[in-house]
Amino acid sequence: MKAENIMRAMIIEDFGTADALQLGEIPTPVPGEGEVLVKINAAGVNPADWKTRQGRLAQFIEYHFPFVIGFDHAGTIEAVGPGVEDWKPGDRVFGMSNQKDGKDGTYAEYCVSATNMIAPLPEGWSDTDAAALPTAGTTAYGSLIHAGELQAGETLLINGGAGGVGSIATQIARARGARVAVTCDPANNDYITGLGAELTIDYLTQDVAQAVKDWAPEGVDFVLDAVGQDTLLPRATEIVKPGGRYVEIETLISRPTEEQIAHAAEHDVRVLSNMIAVTRQDEQLQELAKLLADGDIRPTAVEVMPLEQVADAHRRFEAGHGRGRVVLEVQ
Repeated sequence: MKAENIMRAMIIEDFGTADALQLGEIPTPVPGEGEVLVKINAAGVNPADWKTRQGRLAQFIEYHFPFVIGFDHAGTIEAVGPGVEDWKPGDRVFGMSNQKDGKDGTYAEYCVSATNMIAPLPEGWSDTDAAALPTAGTTAYGSLIHAGELQAGETLLINGGAGGVGSIATQIARARGARVAVTCDPANNDYITGLGAELTIDYLTQDVAQAVKDWAPEGVDFVLDAVGQDTLLPRATEIVKPGGRYVEIETLISRPTEEQIAHAAEHDVRVLSNMIAVTRQDEQLQELAKLLADGDIRPTAVEVMPLEQVADAHRRFEAGHGRGRVVLEVQ
């Protein structure tokens, strides 16, 4: 019989391939000041997770070994730490772990979260649907609203519209009153137009810049690049109108060069990183929860896998495939 203070978790003992993820048993964490212990029913898997596993995000995460990966969770509060008054055991929540501060992540039966990094789970939302939202949703919200200052009536191109960030960003932008075009595989056209995209562009067979010009002759006001690897940045000035913005997601390990930034600036296009908004992640999570409660965001595509199969999810994300999010069933 497992001891009460021991939990199951997928751990890594060092950086490595997906095979480094192994099922183990480690001490159940104890919530500290301003923290809660969450009994995890579902854990979200993000593209950033495989980069975490490889050690690529050392500038953002304080690692220790054995280490539990995972930012996102949904479940119930098991216990509260000192000074916590607004939450109680049994409350249904979704949110993010304290992984970036060196605490273990969400590929486990329990994790600790700071109280400002959880939100109430709205009625009608399942744990598996909600666990897909925190990182993708705060990334989308922060990129669009805080970094790029998207306004009603503006035109927006999302590069990678069918992914986890893109599918939530589409809904946030539509709720904001923007017009949305996306790049995606044609197989995802119905899915992403159902979320509110006005135009889908087949990045494999179409000239993206020309398709944008046909839709917005002067260029778009805003590009959110949820793909990275500089797929569109070299053509930013063909796609974005003067005075517009191009926001990249920094954890995609895509870095604009000084020459690219300077070239864009010559055409009055600002190249921005979403990381300028990451300090407001707690605020973004609360705003996201309001959008969920108001019905402005509905569940995106989710594939549920057992916790023990997370390595397969990592391999899929590394290959760059998938619609929506993979969620791990934990409890």
